[in-house]
Amino acid sequence: MTPAPVHDISPGQLREGGRRLMYDAAFATVVGTLNSGVVLVAYALMLGASSTVIGVLAAIPFLTQLLQAPAVALLERVRSRRRVAIIGLFVARLALPLMAVLGFLPDRNVALLLLVIGETIHCGLNAVAGCAWNSWIRDLIPEQKLGLFFARRTIWATVLGIGGTGLAAAALQFGDPSGRGGGSPMAFAAVYGLGFVSSLISTWHLSRVPEPPMPAPVQQRKLGRLLLEPLRDPGFRNLIRFFASWQCAVNLAAPFFSVYMIRQLGTSAGFVLLMSIVSQAANIVVLRGWGRLSDRFTNKTVLSFAAPAFILCIAAMALAGQIGPPGWTIAYLTLLHVLMGMTSAGVALASSAIGLKLAPRGRATAYVATNALVTALAAGAAPLLGGLFATFFEKRQLRLALEWRSPTGALDLVTLSIGWWQFFFLISAAVGLYSLHRLASVREEGEVPRREMLQHVLNVARRGVRNASTVAGLRAAVAFPAGRLIQERRQRRGERRDAA
Repeated sequence: MTPAPVHDISPGQLREGGRRLMYDAAFATVVGTLNSGVVLVAYALMLGASSTVIGVLAAIPFLTQLLQAPAVALLERVRSRRRVAIIGLFVARLALPLMAVLGFLPDRNVALLLLVIGETIHCGLNAVAGCAWNSWIRDLIPEQKLGLFFARRTIWATVLGIGGTGLAAAALQFGDPSGRGGGSPMAFAAVYGLGFVSSLISTWHLSRVPEPPMPAPVQQRKLGRLLLEPLRDPGFRNLIRFFASWQCAVNLAAPFFSVYMIRQLGTSAGFVLLMSIVSQAANIVVLRGWGRLSDRFTNKTVLSFAAPAFILCIAAMALAGQIGPPGWTIAYLTLLHVLMGMTSAGVALASSAIGLKLAPRGRATAYVATNALVTALAAGAAPLLGGLFATFFEKRQLRLALEWRSPTGALDLVTLSIGWWQFFFLISAAVGLYSLHRLASVREEGEVPRREMLQHVLNVARRGVRNASTVAGLRAAVAFPAGRLIQERRQRRGERRDAA
């Protein structure tokens, strides 16, 4: 049983709780880098996964975010956020040792089915626990220290995330007896086993953090009515349309970069993880610069530059197989991941800020929550469709033959071949162009306090990379503000009391 909530938390207990939360962030980051994202995709490919299965695995982290909405009602019933968070995390992480041994099963179809089930349990219960964690920490950490707290957690998560990804890359590269660097059952068992041990340490530290009691239950706004309110706002509805179409465009292709590089280009899983590190490092380096640009100009201006650049990078990925020698291909992929990391940083920061800026003052939480739910649904549906598209185009190819006469009179013939992945990435880029059309209808007015924007951006940035893509920063727009939503639901009685 977890300890009961503490009404009077001393400064010493608060300092100790903050220290425990840093350890929790450190070990939880190791879990994420070793047991999700590109590592999960590489594991599935080793088990013989099709593009459809990869799409399902890529969709799970997004679609399970929808569980955070009913988790708000669960917290009000249980009245202990620490209990929900600890039990949810502990049970979620029990899936990791089960997933670790799947590579030794003789039936690959059964192994893949269990991998999908294990990932669903892991992500689903993590989403419920995350809802409780958000509310718990917002009541525990003083308002004036939240920015510093999330900044420190972000630093811990970033450094250890890069280190954990490097460790996973080395394990898969050198743990493959075939020498192809695609990993082996023993290598994945070791990586997932280490992640499970780290998860137990993370959960133990979190269980030692004090919990303030939840406010007394009051008459609340209905959650459904609260979340539907932003859809009746024409200006914010345009923004939601842009975010939904953008997430659909990006997640239609980005989760399959790993599959493309391993299967089509013949790179190792270790190299793909290295590209993930390159993207994350580029993301971090330019984040502050994007912040200055959004302050000096507008968030829509940043989106108008960063979003098209990212879409061009997706289209450019279609040319990776046409570059030539392997060395040139590696250099081309590295450059693309640097550019995608830089541009996705601008999109993530401006998206977080513009959502707060366009929301009416005092009602930002419900607006951001609705936006997160809609975009999570779009982001989850996209890789499912992407897996089906990839399977469809797998056996199709377009060949264009161009002929002309040279100055010497000879007839020259050039054949351009566009394979299934090229089709796929170009379609994703076309959907991205539609999302840019939706961005044109967004009107940015008003202002958001600098402190509130910084706090929100740091809060979503700490989540790091947890999707199947090698590109950093693609999940920031679907972060669900559960803690603030719980607080906003309680405002009705206070508003009535003030009016009386």
